[in-house]
Amino acid sequence: MAKKVIKLDVGSIYQKEEGGVYFFRYQINGKRKAVSLKTKNKDEAIKQAESLIPVVKATSTEVISAHVQQARNLTNHQKSIPLSEVWGTYTQQPDRARPATVREIFSYQATLQEFVDFVKDPKVELRDVTQAMAEKFSEHLRTTQISVSTHNRKIKRLCRIFQALRPYRNENNPFSSSSLLRREREEQEQNVRRLSFTREQEQKLLEALLDQKYKVMHKPEVRVIYHIGMFTGQRMKDCVLLRWDRINLDMKRIWVKQFKTGKEVTIPIAPKLMEVLLEAQTWKTDEYVCPNVAARYKKVDANGKNTGNNLVNIDVLRVIRWIGLEPSVDVEGRKKKVTMYGFHSLRHSFASHCAVAGVPKAVVTSILGADSEIVDRYYTHIGNEAQEKAILAISGDVGGTKSDRERIEEALGIIRVSKDSPENILQQVKAILEGS
Repeated sequence: MAKKVIKLDVGSIYQKEEGGVYFFRYQINGKRKAVSLKTKNKDEAIKQAESLIPVVKATSTEVISAHVQQARNLTNHQKSIPLSEVWGTYTQQPDRARPATVREIFSYQATLQEFVDFVKDPKVELRDVTQAMAEKFSEHLRTTQISVSTHNRKIKRLCRIFQALRPYRNENNPFSSSSLLRREREEQEQNVRRLSFTREQEQKLLEALLDQKYKVMHKPEVRVIYHIGMFTGQRMKDCVLLRWDRINLDMKRIWVKQFKTGKEVTIPIAPKLMEVLLEAQTWKTDEYVCPNVAARYKKVDANGKNTGNNLVNIDVLRVIRWIGLEPSVDVEGRKKKVTMYGFHSLRHSFASHCAVAGVPKAVVTSILGADSEIVDRYYTHIGNEAQEKAILAISGDVGGTKSDRERIEEALGIIRVSKDSPENILQQVKAILEGS
């Protein structure tokens, strides 16, 4: 006996038993017919039944027969496949995800295999995977001490795989629910984050790269790569694989088409960077500014997965340890260490130094590329300063007791008599004019 009947414009849908699949019941030539909709989801059942209504109203029995056959899952497009065959089938789908790197393709495969292993029965049919199973897998991931972002990437990969395989399923995507994802605020008590280098730390890095007692493979090229990262703010891959045809030494410009975003940026060459680029010209052997490190970076294994990027990253981290900084630290609740300092810290430093110098945010974004969170992080101090001035304003004490003319005269006096470095003079003058 049907537990619940939902009437439609033509016919109705119902479940033979509570929690079971829905059936579409209709009449043709006075005869009652019923066909399984192969879904336990009410909204999906209504949608499928409504798509059948025009067919039911049709006069051609051939059309009706074809649609009923499809609804009964007898067509080849809806043939059943076990979980053990899902990856092979998925890789043949035209709307599958197409990651830019072989590494990410393997990540898709590994995530799927992790889910199959969790199910513990590779013979389970794809169409039998339910949202309840997806929810249990999500809960399992929470126990594996991975970060929120890693958890969410795994769920999104599975969602993408099941989306591409929808011809083999009649029900909704079991991994599409937002409840499977974790929230960023779950890690709000975790205070470890990527840090920028100070000016002093950057100077120590450059000095260590000139110190003969420290050894690293292709050290002169690593030194150049550090200069490129420090004075352009670009990511490691963009620095390591920088080509000579993207540099114009006469115009003192570098063009970078970022591997991650595809965005092309142009950057003036700083004097210190110009020095090491001229030095690099003396060992020019191919298209890359740092040919040996570039070749090392591009190494792949037998499956085509890039392994050289990790080798170069290890070399980069070795340099950071030379100046007494530990790149990664242990964090409670995480299996892997959390990175504090790395080559990417140079990108943070670039944004930080620009913010301190008062460079407009839009200019920094045009150099770093995308409107990233990195820029936002280091430009919040502008809002903080504005708030502090607002508090001083309502206290009747904004800008101190000196007039604008007095501050200008004091600044000119510093410029005329100070024997300090130009950078320090600039900072002193800036502080006087801003009334700080």
